Amino acid sequence: SETHRMVLSLISCFAGGVFLSACLLDIIPDYLSDIGVELEARRVDTNFPLAEFIMASGFFLVLILERLVLNFSVQRNEETTPLIHSADHTHSHHHGDPESSGHHVHVDFHAHSSFRAFMLFLSLSLHSVFEGLAIGLQTTESKVLEICTAILVHKSIIVFSLSVKLVQSAVRPLWVAAYVVVFALMSPLGIAVGIGVIEARLAAGALIQAVLEGLAAGTFIYITFLEILPHELNSPQWQLLKVVFILLGFTVMAGLCFLG
Repeated sequence: SETHRMVLSLISCFAGGVFLSACLLDIIPDYLSDIGVELEARRVDTNFPLAEFIMASGFFLVLILERLVLNFSVQRNEETTPLIHSADHTHSHHHGDPESSGHHVHVDFHAHSSFRAFMLFLSLSLHSVFEGLAIGLQTTESKVLEICTAILVHKSIIVFSLSVKLVQSAVRPLWVAAYVVVFALMSPLGIAVGIGVIEARLAAGALIQAVLEGLAAGTFIYITFLEILPHELNSPQWQLLKVVFILLGFTVMAGLCFLG
């Protein structure tokens, strides 16, 4: 029904706001801080924006991987259905040929594809490993409890938003449950890795972590700005409500970041 579609769309917009806030206020700042410390510690002084280049590498890694999958997958026709169709489609913005209309059109290739849902899951899981790593690297009980509490609140919203995107991507319920379970295990895995890094005392352990964080950040940028937000904003229905719910999701995550 119309109401059902509107509710799902608004929930998706809320999730988009959550991911946008997590990307801009959490993942990227954490990465830039970590890589900056590591480069300074190793006295790497260059005018080349190395930290941003690593993020861009993560972005292009996902872009290239997705294009390869879409080109060689047997489900190519399903995965590359344009979001902007002919004039009789509900998501149409122009009548006739978009290129000949003289207007700039943002074309998104089937934003709710199962592959992109998997890449979103992979990106968030990788970030969860790094959060768990932060816990595993702590040496005081009070700091461990503090970080654990913050991550639990943060993850409760993230896992809800992830579940919404998986359901919208027509992923089978059994796989949705499997994704959520694996996602829940990523932070404990990171804790175990962090403890292992402390015990091993690797000289380049922190630098390796920072570089992987950068690749994960680039992946998250791709998923947020090319998959989540364009799908809803390209649709002409309930535009003002969608903006409100995107702002609401962003504000909730921003509030959590502000509270530490």
